[in-house]
Amino acid sequence: MRTGGGLITSAERPVPSPSAGEVLVRVKASSLNARDLLIVTGRYSVDVPPGRIPLSDGAGVVEAVGDGVSRFRVGDRVAGTFHPTWLYGPFPEWGQLRGTHRDGWLTEYIALDEQSAVAVPDHLTFEEAATLPCAALTAWSAVSGVGPGDALLVQGSGGVSVFALQLARLAGARVLATTSSDDKARRLSALGASDVVDYTSTPEWGARVRALTDGGADRVVEIGGAGTLSQSIDAVAHGGQIALVGNLAAGDGMDVNRFFRRAATLRSISVGSRGDFERMNKVIAQNRLRSVIDRVFPFDQAPEAFAHFEKGPRFGKVVISH
Repeated sequence: MRTGGGLITSAERPVPSPSAGEVLVRVKASSLNARDLLIVTGRYSVDVPPGRIPLSDGAGVVEAVGDGVSRFRVGDRVAGTFHPTWLYGPFPEWGQLRGTHRDGWLTEYIALDEQSAVAVPDHLTFEEAATLPCAALTAWSAVSGVGPGDALLVQGSGGVSVFALQLARLAGARVLATTSSDDKARRLSALGASDVVDYTSTPEWGARVRALTDGGADRVVEIGGAGTLSQSIDAVAHGGQIALVGNLAAGDGMDVNRFFRRAATLRSISVGSRGDFERMNKVIAQNRLRSVIDRVFPFDQAPEAFAHFEKGPRFGKVVISH
């Protein structure tokens, strides 16, 4: 499927042949992220050519390999990386992302450079594995360094926040969360959140988090951006860190003076490298952690998946099964 006049339209193309160094993957599942909705509705910050196949995240089975491929063989279960050329080390620069510069995963077959794929944990279904490349790895990067004795705050119950909660709990940290409903609060608590603050009844939730933690959260996973950053500054501990992973809520942004008085750090997160992905997968496999999926749609109902994602509310990831 590809972007078109509406959200997405169907199209037929020949099955690609893997070139030297590439693997041909039979796609089994793909998942949606906030950027994907912006792309297909024409609201993304980067121009996307008409007819581009959307979705940056997916997983499947290797069906053929090109000359010189050594990392995978036919039958291997793999997922793609969000940054195809970022293999290790610090973030180099924005590259050719799938769904924008390159065709994405909302298709039956995709050819990948073998360097831009990773093996997925054996205990995960393809639907679960398809949620890892962006949301899980972003959460992994956002909570990196958090451990016992630390307090982490997550916002809401989207894919990144839920993965951050799960991964931080594995690391031994205390996790607090904000949400908008009693049902979501119960589900967040069941995943290990020690305290859940309803941001609708407590709009000044930053002060509430500071009170609950006796001084603030050591790490805040910032999803809303401009619309929630002010409260995150109130919530973060003196000398703590705000991990900026999204900018989904409209607002006025940050008060620099208040931020300065916190002596805090604001760090932008751009998912992670292939090496980060592989390290995360080891932890997921060792602890048999499972992705939290809100709903799975069949491939022929991809437009409905986008509509559901846009409408919300969601708890975890929206997935398309191929």
